Amino acid sequence: MRFYLSTPTICIVFLGKVVYNGFKWGKVGNTKSSAHPHQNTMFIGEFHHSIDDKGRIAIPVKFRAPLKKAVVTRGLDNCLFLYSASEWKIIAEKLAALPLTQSNARAFARFMLAGAMEVSVDGQGRVVVPEYLRTYGSLKKNVVVAGLYNHVEIWDEAAWAAYTARTEKESGAIAEQLHNLGV
Repeated sequence: MRFYLSTPTICIVFLGKVVYNGFKWGKVGNTKSSAHPHQNTMFIGEFHHSIDDKGRIAIPVKFRAPLKKAVVTRGLDNCLFLYSASEWKIIAEKLAALPLTQSNARAFARFMLAGAMEVSVDGQGRVVVPEYLRTYGSLKKNVVVAGLYNHVEIWDEAAWAAYTARTEKESGAIAEQLHNLGV
């Protein structure tokens, strides 16, 4: 069996400071685990939905199976992150492994973990987003559900429009910076 040193598995920047930058050894070859059947699910796309009076948001049909059991939490840029239960377990373990002696690591772990809530997709394909998370994300009536490979983001529609407009203008500079990371 051969091993390789991968690129950083997680690099967390919180309040302008790197709070964790870890490397991981991995096996060469197929590492797909049957314990997490949706582990390799890829979430992509942008979908516009509305929130009903009970705080429920429709999940796109192609996202529903892996998100049958999921976790919603505070995200970055004032959106919400929605993870499948199996992906959340991976993220939570990494957050729990952050050094307790670093205040930014503790702050980021609290930010992500304390705000998290388990959710389930109901028979109509919706999840209930708790009020405190709707408030954090400034979610009004119309929202955007955006797939970002291993998780889903939920944005207020106006905030998403402003964010994407700003990001599209800066896309060239962003691409140059990401080149240094091998993207």
